[in-house]
Amino acid sequence: MMRSLFSGVAGLKTHQTKMDVIGNNISNVNTVAFKSSSTTFSDIMYQTTSQASGATATRGGVNAKQIGLGVTNGATKISVTSSGAAQSTGDALDIRLSDTNTTNFFVVNNGSENVFTRAGSFYIDGNGNLAMTTTGYLVMGWQVDPDNPSVITKNTVTPLRVMQPANLTSPPEATTEASFSGVLDKYDSQFKSSGGYIRSFTLYDNLGYPYTAKFSIKLEDETMGKYSVSLTGITDKNNVDILASYLNEEVTTGEPHTLDKIFGGDTTEEFKRSYSLSDGFTASSTTNPQTFSYGGISDYTFDTKTKKFVSSTAGAAPISLAQACGLDDDRAVLGVSYDAATDKLDITFAASELQFDTKEGNLIYAGATGSKKITLHTSLLGPNRSTTDPEQPPEINQALSDISIDFAQLMNYDNGGTSTAVANRGVPDGTIMRGEGKKLGTMTGLSVSNDGKIYGSYSNGNTVLLGQIAAAQFANASGLEEIGNNCYKTTLNSGEFDGIGVDISADGSSMNTGQLEMANVDLSAEFTDMITTQRGFQANSRIITVSDTMLEELINLKR
Repeated sequence: MMRSLFSGVAGLKTHQTKMDVIGNNISNVNTVAFKSSSTTFSDIMYQTTSQASGATATRGGVNAKQIGLGVTNGATKISVTSSGAAQSTGDALDIRLSDTNTTNFFVVNNGSENVFTRAGSFYIDGNGNLAMTTTGYLVMGWQVDPDNPSVITKNTVTPLRVMQPANLTSPPEATTEASFSGVLDKYDSQFKSSGGYIRSFTLYDNLGYPYTAKFSIKLEDETMGKYSVSLTGITDKNNVDILASYLNEEVTTGEPHTLDKIFGGDTTEEFKRSYSLSDGFTASSTTNPQTFSYGGISDYTFDTKTKKFVSSTAGAAPISLAQACGLDDDRAVLGVSYDAATDKLDITFAASELQFDTKEGNLIYAGATGSKKITLHTSLLGPNRSTTDPEQPPEINQALSDISIDFAQLMNYDNGGTSTAVANRGVPDGTIMRGEGKKLGTMTGLSVSNDGKIYGSYSNGNTVLLGQIAAAQFANASGLEEIGNNCYKTTLNSGEFDGIGVDISADGSSMNTGQLEMANVDLSAEFTDMITTQRGFQANSRIITVSDTMLEELINLKR
C-alpha cells in the first residue's frame, strides 16, 4: 500500500519537472537562437517478491514477480541540432548560422574562458571589438597575416578588434594607370579651335593629394585619320601648375627641363609640323644659330624657354609664334627651325600621334607603332622630388608615380559633329578600375561574407579584409551544457574545443548577415505536452488519494 503512495509522489515530481521544462520553453519562445528542451521519463526500479524459476520435465517455468516503485526523470534533451527559423533584421552585424552537415557555434569569450553560442546578435564595443549585444562577450576569430593582409592566419582564436585605430583609415595609393575612351568626330568644332579638344582626369600621388592633368587632342589630317595628343598642364589642389613650375625651373647641371620628358618624348619619331612664315617675318640667316628679321630688326633667334623670338637689339619686342607663323597654341612647342627649301618653319612638338584605321575607325597606334599606350612621367613632378643625390633615380623620394595611359578604347566615328571621348584615371578590369589611385579613405562600414570574413569599406572605394569569425563544431552538440545567456560550454560528453575552430564554409555551411536565428520552440507541441503533463499530474494525484482512502478503510477495520 505504501509503495503506491510513493509511486504517486514520484509521478508528481517528474511531471512537475516536465512542466518546468515546458514553461521554460514557452517563456523563451522569442529568445534569439533558444533551443527547446524535452524530458524523457524512465521507471526507477522494481521490488522482486519472487524470483523466476526455470521449466522442468514435468512443469513449466514461473516468471519473476516484481512490483514497480515509481518513475523518474530519465533525461532532459536539448534540441540543439534543430535550427530555428530566420528573422530578418537588416543589421550587417546580425548573423545567422546556416548548417549543412554539422551544427556550428560562434566562439565567444566571457573574460575567463571560451564559451559557445548560436545567438549572432553582435555590435562593436567601445574598444572596437566585435561583441555580443546581450552580454558583451567578445567574438573570437582569426586575424589577417601582417605580411600578407589579404590572407587569414588560422591560428588560436583571439578577439576580433575590427575597429582598432589602424583599421579606421585606408592608406592612399598613387595613380599608375589611366585611359581614354569614347568617340572622336573629326567634324567636332572643338578641333578647329587653337586649344583643341580638351580632356582631363584627376590623379593621386602616394600621399593622397589630388592633381588634375589636362590634355589637348588636335586633328592633324582628317583624311588619314591622324590626331595628336599633348599635355597642357598638371595642377595641384591649390590650382598651382606643377608642370609649369617644372618647365620654368632653372637647371644648373644636366639637360634643361622640357615638356617631352614628361609627355610625348617616348615616340619613335619627332612630332613635327611645318608652318608658313607670316608677312613681314623672314629668315635672315639659315646657318646656326638661325636668325630672323621682323620690323627692321634682323637678329631674332628662337628662345625655347619663352617660346618666342627674341632680339639683342635694345627696345626690340619679342615675337610670338602667332606673329611669326600663325601658331596660336605654343604650349607643346619644343623647338623651331627654318627650312630654306620650303621657306617654312619646322616646329617640333612634345606631342604624340594617334593614328586611326580609316576603314574601321579603331585606333592603330598611339605615340609609336605597335603601341596603344603612352607614359605620363609624373614621377618627375610634384613634391619630394630627389635633388640631393644624383646617383639615385630622380623618383627615389617621389610621391607621384609614372602613369601608363591607354588609348585603345578611342574610336574615330561620325557622331553628328560631337566627340564623346573622356579621360579616366585607372583602366577597366572587370568590375574595378585598375591603377586608378586613391585618396586617404575613412571607414564607412563593415560587412561579413558567408564564410565569416569581415571586410571594412572605406570612403576611397577600398575594401579591406579585417579578420574572420571562427566556428566551433562538436562530435555531440547535444552534450553541451547550457550556462545561460544563450551560451554553452563543453562537457565530457560533448567533445573538446581545440582552441582554433573551423572555417564554417569547409562543409558548405555559411553565415548569413542581416538575419538572426529564432527560437526553435514549437508552441503547438508545447501546448499538447502541457495537456498530457497536466493529465499525468492529475492521475498521479489520484494514486495518492485512492491509496489514502484504502488506508483509511484499513484503519476503520478496528472500529
